[in-house]
Order: sequence, then C-alpha cells, then structure tokens
Amino acid sequence: MRVQFSPCGIGLGHVGRCLPIARKLEERGAKVLFSTYRDGTQYAQQERFQVVEVPPIEFVVKPDGTVDFKQSLVSIGPFLSSFTLLKQVEAEIDVMKAFKPDVVVSDSRASPLIAAKLLGIPDICILNQFQIIVPRRTRFLRLARLADAGTLAIIGKLWTSVKRVLIPDYPQPYTLSAGNLRIPNGYQKRVRLIGPIIPVRPNELPSQKQIRKKLGLSENKPVIFAPISGPVKERAYFTGVLRQIFREFPDDYQIVMSLGYPNASTEPIRKGNVTVYEWMPNRFEYLKACDLVVARAGHGTLAQSICYGKPIILVPTPSHTEQLNNAGRAVELGIAEMIEQDNLNKQTLLRAVQKLLRDKRFKDRMRQIQEEVIGLDGIETAVQNIMEVTEWGN
Repeated sequence: MRVQFSPCGIGLGHVGRCLPIARKLEERGAKVLFSTYRDGTQYAQQERFQVVEVPPIEFVVKPDGTVDFKQSLVSIGPFLSSFTLLKQVEAEIDVMKAFKPDVVVSDSRASPLIAAKLLGIPDICILNQFQIIVPRRTRFLRLARLADAGTLAIIGKLWTSVKRVLIPDYPQPYTLSAGNLRIPNGYQKRVRLIGPIIPVRPNELPSQKQIRKKLGLSENKPVIFAPISGPVKERAYFTGVLRQIFREFPDDYQIVMSLGYPNASTEPIRKGNVTVYEWMPNRFEYLKACDLVVARAGHGTLAQSICYGKPIILVPTPSHTEQLNNAGRAVELGIAEMIEQDNLNKQTLLRAVQKLLRDKRFKDRMRQIQEEVIGLDGIETAVQNIMEVTEWGN
C-alpha cells in the first residue's frame, strides 16, 4: 500500500498529527510520502519521512501575530489566488503521477483533493472545522458575508466529496470544534469523528512523580508548561511576550517553555525558574509532569491537554476564529481560562494561574472528562479508515 500525506504546512499541527498515523501505516508495510510546504516540510524531514515540497499558501501577518486579512487579500488578489491554487494542483498531480499512491490523505488542503479526483485516486480529508470562518469584527463583516456565501461553500463541497472526512475531535458532549462543525445531514455518512491524534498516551509514560524526578523538577512547586505552536511569524510575538512575563513570575513556580523550532537545539536554556527549549523531543513527558498548560488555542494542544487531564490557560491568536471558538468551548466545558492577547500581562496571567491551581473544580472537571474520553484512539481509527478506503478503491 502506498499512502501520500498532503498536510497544510502552516505551523506544525497539521503535519504533527499526520506523522503518528504515517508511522503506524509504515509498521504495517505501507510506503509513505509527504507533500507539504514551509514549516511542515522541515518537520516531516526531521522525522525522516520522504518529503516533496510543493508551492505554499501565503498569509500576511502583523507584528502581533494577527492574520492581516485585508493585506492578504490585497497582496494575493483573486487572480493570483487562483493561479496559486492551479500551481499547487499541478505540483500535486506531478507528485502523484511519480509516487502512484493508493490513497491520498489531505489535512486541511484543497489542492491534493482536486489532484486526486482528476487522477481517480481515492482520497481522505482530515479536518478540524467543516467551515472556514472569517472573523466577525466590524471591518470584516462584508468579507465574511461574501466568503460564507460563495467561495467557502465551494470549499465545503470539496471537503465532503471525498471518500471519508476524518475529524480528530472528541465526541459530543465534549466536541471542541462544536461551533465550526455544522455539517449538513446529507454529508454525515462520509464523516467520522475519530478522537484526537495523541502520539504518546499518558498511560504509556511513568508516573508524574517519576517523570519529575527524571526531568529534574521539584515535587513541591507547581509546574507550568507553555508549548508554543503556530506559524513562525504568529508565534514570535507571543513567545516574546510570554518570556518577559514568566521572567517576572514568583519563584513559587517552575516554568518550562517549548518554542517549537524543528532542527533547533534540544539543549535547555535556564534562567531563574524559567527553562526554555527551542525544540523539545519529549514534550509529552513535560505535559504529564506539569500542573497546568499555557498555550494558544490550537485544536491539537487543547485535545492533548484534555487527554492528559491538564487544566489550560488559552490565549487565542487575534482574529483567528477557530482558536477563539476553541477557547470559548473549553471555558464552557469548565476546563480552561481564556485571556485575550491584548489583555495578557503578568497580573492577568498570574491571576489565571492561581485560579486554576486553587479552584478544585477545574481539576475535578478535567479528570471527569479525561476518564470518559481516554479510551479513544484517533491514530488507530484513522489507520483503519485509510486501509478501508484503499481496499474499497482497489
């Protein structure tokens, strides 16, 4: 069996959740190839997979990490946007003709699905959100209405024309992307809610006490873990703000940050009670060792925190509607506090940390949800669906 993974290359999350599925397929004798771009290329190469780099999709990002929709539209424009899509489709067709996959697995990308359809190759789409939603801020309202009415309806149609749509989310009532998963009944038969992709599960690791001892962390002070994710430009501002805030935190806390730069040094930089890793190969050990998480509101980070039973403080990327919805949903579930980036400072973050550590309801609620969802295995379910589609296609 030959499987082509074509994940979105913006940030590490999309490639990151395809990697354990790809490894599991390789263990069962499959030949795997990745086609992606930018951050995703470097990450997949670091994990020693065969990778073909394809044309990227572009966004203009402001210094504070906000996606600049106006400038993105001005700089790209409808003609150039269509041209870029055609270039991507053409590149994917070339890759597929050379690799001859039995199935193409796209993660949040349209061009591989179009290419697979043109070549008659069975296809699967991994997706967080069924709809791409433009922020509803006043200055974006017209753009939002136009997008929802036209272009994004076409994208939605493309998502649901595939053999299977795999959504790595928890089932109701704990679905994280509930606000974005408005899937019409006619498409439900193609959709599988498979549970999150967790490469290392908590029961596969030693106890929290043993891990803390191994990592040199005190048992007597709370551990705050801040895994920074997202595209490089978006996370640069957030990283700078968090590092400055954490330097001013009381010595009562042990703080560990992971900056998420593949191929960077894995040696920690320690200053006072703050430890910073440019790249952390054992992040799940720190996730199990910590008492709470501080992060963006990405789907993967949030799902992993739930699986490990860790309350979380979320700082959504401004104007990133999926993250805003994720954060709101986590707060609604009673497992998180949300701080808007404009309000992020030492006082607001320290207050949120103290609230999550002192209020027993957060830990109890997280433990309850963890116990109900711990049995879900998104990796194995994804592998089974890929194999079924391949057999069906053949």
